[in-house]
Parts: sequence; C-alpha cells; structure tokens
Amino acid sequence: MRNLVLIAALGMLPFAPACVGGKTQISAEDKERLKAHILDAVPADAKKTDVNFENKVHLVGYKLEPEQAGPGTPVKVTYYWRCDEPVEEGWKLFTHVQHEGFDRHEGMDGVGPLREARGQSQVLGPDKWERGKIYADEQSFTMPVELRGPDTILYVGIYKGDARLRTLSGPNDGDNRAIVAKIKTGVLPKPAEPGKRGALDLPQLEVGKLAAGEKIVIDGKGDDKAWGGAASTGPFVDVGTGKPNTSFPVNGAAKLLWDDEHMYVLIEVKDPDVVGHFTSKEAQPKEWTATGQPMTWTRHTSEIMVDPDGDGDNVNYYEIQINPQNKVFKSQFDGYNRPKVEPQGPFGHEDWDPKMRTAVVVKGTIDDSSDNDEGYVVEAAIPWKAFEKGAKQLPPKPGDTWRMNFYAMANNGGTAWSPILGQGNFHKASRFGKVTWATKEWLAAREAETQDGGARADVGAARDGGAAQRDAAAPSDAGARPRVLLNLGIDAGAPRREVVP
Repeated sequence: MRNLVLIAALGMLPFAPACVGGKTQISAEDKERLKAHILDAVPADAKKTDVNFENKVHLVGYKLEPEQAGPGTPVKVTYYWRCDEPVEEGWKLFTHVQHEGFDRHEGMDGVGPLREARGQSQVLGPDKWERGKIYADEQSFTMPVELRGPDTILYVGIYKGDARLRTLSGPNDGDNRAIVAKIKTGVLPKPAEPGKRGALDLPQLEVGKLAAGEKIVIDGKGDDKAWGGAASTGPFVDVGTGKPNTSFPVNGAAKLLWDDEHMYVLIEVKDPDVVGHFTSKEAQPKEWTATGQPMTWTRHTSEIMVDPDGDGDNVNYYEIQINPQNKVFKSQFDGYNRPKVEPQGPFGHEDWDPKMRTAVVVKGTIDDSSDNDEGYVVEAAIPWKAFEKGAKQLPPKPGDTWRMNFYAMANNGGTAWSPILGQGNFHKASRFGKVTWATKEWLAAREAETQDGGARADVGAARDGGAAQRDAAAPSDAGARPRVLLNLGIDAGAPRREVVP
C-alpha cells in the first residue's frame, strides 16, 4: 500500500495527469483524438498571415468559410498557430467576434476542439504546444439574425488572467489582439433620419475663436462668459453603439474654444460616485506607470485624444487624461498604441510635456460612496506648440480640421463624443470626430461662397428650363455622410445655433 501511494504521488499511475517541468501535459487519449489538429506545415489553401506574439507563438494562417456571411449564416474559421517557444502553464486562446454596431463583442474563448475545458486550462491550449508544430484551431458560430452593419471582425489572442501575450508585429488592434479577417455581411447601415446623425457617422464640430480681449480663466468653474456660446459636443454616447448612453453610470459633454496661443477644453462629467483614488507611486506601485504617472484610466477620469493632422491615421497623436483630483496622464504616440510596454508602461512617449494649465472642481465628495455626487468639471488650456509633432500648421488656420475625441471614463470603460463601434480601443483615430477651427471671417466667406453658388445654380436652372432645380433635389453624392455641427459659437457670447445642411 505504501508503494502505491508513492507511485501515485509521482504521477505514474494511468489516471494521474502527466507533468513535465511542472506543466500539466495533454493526456495520450486526448492527443490521439486531436492528432488531426497537430500539423507540420500550414495547408497550402490557407490564407497566410503573420502575427508575432512575443516571439513565442505566431498566428501564421487561417481559413474562413464563407468569407461573406449574412444574417443567420453558419461560419467556420480555422486559425493556424505555430509554436516557436513553449509558454508557461495557464496561457489560453481567446476569440472576440465584433459585429459592427454592437455594443460588445461575442466571446468564443472556449469554442472548438482545442479549447475544451480541462480544469482551469484548455485541452490543447498554447501551454501544451510543442516547439515547431502547427496547431489547427477550429471554431464555428452563426451570424446574428439582426446584423447592424456591413462588417464583422475576428480578433484572436493568448491570455492568462488579466494579461495577454504582446503582439510584436503583424495585423493587430494595438490591444494585443490579432486582426484575423473581416467578414462582409451584405448589410447596409441603417440610414439616419433626416436631420439626424447616424450612429456610424463621425460627429463634426466647428469651434469659434475667442473675441479680442476675451479670456478664459482656468479654475475648473467653467463660468466664463465665453463658454456660454462655445461649441459643444452635446451629451456623450455609448462607445459601442453610438446611441444615447442609458446604462453606463458616467456621462459627459465637452466644449471647445481657441485663440492664437491655446486650445481651451471644458469637460463636464456626470458621475454619481466620484473616485479619485491616487495617492502616490510609493503607496500604489502597481497603479502608476514606470515613469511615475497615475494610470488614471483604471479609475475615474476625463480623456482628450488629439490627432492634429486631421487624417485619422493614428500617426503622431496625443492622449491627455485629467482625473477628479486634477492628476494628469499625458503622452504622445508614434502609431496606434505604439510604443507601449505592458503592464506599466511607458505607454507612448510619456516624457511629452504639453505645459498646459488644468483645474478641476468636484461637485460632491471624492472617494466617499456613502453620498450621491453630481460629478466634476475639468478645464484646460493647452498650448498649440504642444502639438508640433504631427500638426500641419500651428496655430491652425481658420478652416483647418483636426481629429479629436473626448471620453468620460470609469474603470477602463466609458462614454464618448464619437463612438468607436468595436473597431478598436479608445485610441482608434479613424473614429475620432472632426473639429474645424473657425472664425467669423472664415464663416462669412464660406456663407458668401455658398450663396454665390446658389445664385449660379438659379441662373443655370433658368437656362435649361428647370433641369438644374430638378437635379438639386437629388443627392449630389449618394455615399456622402451628412454634416452635423452642434452648438456653434462664433465668438464669446455669440448665440448657439444648430447647423444641419
């Protein structure tokens, strides 16, 4: 009996799991059952890709059947993974299926033969892979009956707890998820009602310049006369759907003004339980970045994203976060979420210093959940010269358009001026709204040009017996998105007006 106990302790009985180097290995029975999924090479008919996960695992190919799938259509996808270096026990595969216009992705982490649960692991997950082998990871799912947009994107990655293996190269979303494929659904976005912006459209804002002699006092109160007529985003929306926020506890709205020296930002955040949290790096070593900035996105904060050249390509863009304690995280990025070092940074170039002035006023009590708070107000003056990398001209000239986004955040989630719609994370510049810097003179010149164009159209109509008028009744560009400008303030004190051409 003593010998049997010793043998079992050594893991040598048939029913005991085999361990090598402290890692639980796949059983002989499961390995035999799944041997068709263990290959020496990628099949010739697979589509090739190459996403590098920390030089340990590469996603090297995939098959997608069918490549176009409408509502209710079954889909089968096979990912081909190559193991270059065995990983530690506990790492597992994940899949996120993001249907355009849906608030959340569809998670399929446990779907497929390789991903069957074995305790806390997957039966043939990456922690059981052998160096040099190719693993065919099959999954099947059905497209939702009520699709809302033309694209469904497949993301995959490797995770353990809250960590992910980092994507060093290849198609990825900047959040350590490989972008595998985009499935065309054949579904067109639902058109917006006349006079309203569709959920998929980018919001646009024309921002008035401060009148001569007008000043903004950065005190967090937001009570300067100029703010009364400033361009406003209106209430933020659900970041996943673009619809009004009805569930996330935190919401907000932003206003903008400018002069020759600064961009001025006012963000009013509605928050029933204002959280500050950050004390010091010494007391909270895992909640500050390697360079000593608070990781404000992990609690409550406002956020400003700026892509100054206006093309939304994520090259040379900026991130600023200001939390209820007036603690700031700021950084400049060369590309989408790059550079980035997990888990504590640096995230981007954290040595970027915009030399801005900020102030916050809290309407309630910070870090006291026993009462109900109203929220907080953030006010900032950001010098134009802070955006030298990426800007075409500083200060911008009237009519220049930048790409920007604003968020009210809590615990790494939030609401936004312009929704991301599942196309990436909060850094996705192609989803930033369009901000045009305006003056009275520039607006007057544009108005005159518009009126002059209308007069020429009337003359043309008279010459061709009304054909021009008939043409004008039809859309000039069927694919054009409607322009929506909200609460346009021309100068300090100027009345707001809604402009929906």
